[in-house]
Amino acid sequence: MLATVAALVAVAPPQVLAEPRPFSMIVSGSALTAEEFTARAHRAGLRVVEGRHLVLATDRPPRDGDGLEDLPRVFDGAFEAWCRHYRLASHDHADWRALGCLVVEKSRFQAAGLLPDVIPDFTNGFCANERFWMTDQSNPAYRRHLLLHEGAHAFTLTLRSLATPTWYTEGIAECLATHRLDDGRFVNTPIPRSADDVEQLGRIEHLQKLVRSGRAPTLRDVLNAAPAAHRSIEAYAASWAAVAMLSGHPRYAAGFAAIERGPLDAAFTERLTQIEGWDTAVAARDFAAFLDDLDYGYDLATHAIDWKAAPPLESAAKFAVAAGRGWQHAGVSLTAGRRYSTASGGRSQLGRIGSREIESGPDGISLDWYRGRPIGRLLAAQWVEEPGRQPGFRVLAEGSEAEFAAATDGPVYLRINESPASLADSRGVILVTLSPSPDREAGRGRSR
Repeated sequence: MLATVAALVAVAPPQVLAEPRPFSMIVSGSALTAEEFTARAHRAGLRVVEGRHLVLATDRPPRDGDGLEDLPRVFDGAFEAWCRHYRLASHDHADWRALGCLVVEKSRFQAAGLLPDVIPDFTNGFCANERFWMTDQSNPAYRRHLLLHEGAHAFTLTLRSLATPTWYTEGIAECLATHRLDDGRFVNTPIPRSADDVEQLGRIEHLQKLVRSGRAPTLRDVLNAAPAAHRSIEAYAASWAAVAMLSGHPRYAAGFAAIERGPLDAAFTERLTQIEGWDTAVAARDFAAFLDDLDYGYDLATHAIDWKAAPPLESAAKFAVAAGRGWQHAGVSLTAGRRYSTASGGRSQLGRIGSREIESGPDGISLDWYRGRPIGRLLAAQWVEEPGRQPGFRVLAEGSEAEFAAATDGPVYLRINESPASLADSRGVILVTLSPSPDREAGRGRSR
C-alpha cells in the first residue's frame, strides 16, 4: 500500500474522460521501498527494468525493438535535465527513485499489491508522489513520453512539493517530458523540432486545428481552467503551450524561472501576474501570436514580437526585412481602409541543398511551400483582433510589388515566408519600400 500522498495527478488521455480525475486525496497504508517494490514484482512474475532513478515493473511480454530496456537510461537523463530546470543539485538527490508500473493487465498488479484499490481508474496514466502507473502503448515514442510525463509528476510532487493550479501541473509535465533522442540520450525539447521526434503526441496539430477553426484558447482561458477542464488532449496541449511560452519567451523567461524556484503552490498564477514588467494584455497577445504561428521547430526568441505603437506612414519609407526572423515591426502604423503599396528587392538565403545555397528574391521560390505560399516570399501583415474571430496576423500583401488596403489602425509587420524549423540557417535581407497610395479611399486590397 501507499504512504500518505499529498497529490495524485493524471496524465493526458487520448480521448475525453468520462469523469475528471481528483488532484488531491489521502491514501493510507505503508510505503513501499524500491527493494520491496522489486520483490513483489518478481514474485508476481513481472519483468523489472531499473536504473539510478527508476524502477519499472511490467507485464508486457519482451519484444525485439520495443525499447523497454532503454527506458531507465532515458529516465536518468531526464532526471538530470529536470534538476537543471529547477536548479537542484542532482547529487543531493542521488537516492531519489520513481517506482513505476507499465500495465497491460491491471489485475496482475492488483493481485501483487502494486496497484491499490484506492487509485482511481485511469485511461493512460496516474501518479501518486514517487509512484506511478501507466497503460502500455503500441508506439515506443509515445510510451516513452508517457513514462516521462508521469516521471515529471513524481519529480515535482516529491522534490518540489508541487500543488499548483492545473495549467502548470500538467503544462510543466508536458514540457519536461517532451524530448528527442540523440544517440539514445534524452534531450529536452519543450517545443519539438520535428514531428518524427514526438510520434503520436499531436499537441501542435491539435492547437493548429483549434486556431484554424477559431476556437483556440486565450491565455486567460488556460490560466483559469478548472481541474475538470483537463479531460481532453486539447486542454493538455493548451497548458503545455502556456508553460512553453512563459518559460521560453524573452519577455517572460527570467521572471517565470524565478517564480518556479519559489513555492509551487495554489498562489502560483497570482505570483506569475506580479513578475516584473507583466502586462496582462501584452501577455494575452503574445500567447495568441504564439498559437497563430506555432509549428515544429518554433523558437520563441526568434519569433518575439514588438507590439509598440508607431507613427502613421505618411510618405514612402524603406525597411530591411531580415531572413531568419519572425514578424518584424516596420516602425510605422497604417490607417484602416487607406491604401498602400509595397516595392521590394534583394536576396535571401534559405539554407542549402548539399553544397548549393538556396537563394530567393521577394517573390519566393517554388522549390518548397509553407502555409500555402512559396518559401522566401515577402509578406506584409497586420495583427487583427475582431469580435467573433480568432486573433492573428492577416497577410495583406506579398511578393515584390503589391497594393492593398490596411485592415486596421496599427503597425505593419514584415517577414520572409519560411517554416520555423528552417529559420536558423536563413540569412540575408529583403529591402522594402512602403508607400501610401495616391488614392486614399477604402477598397479591397490586391497583390501581384
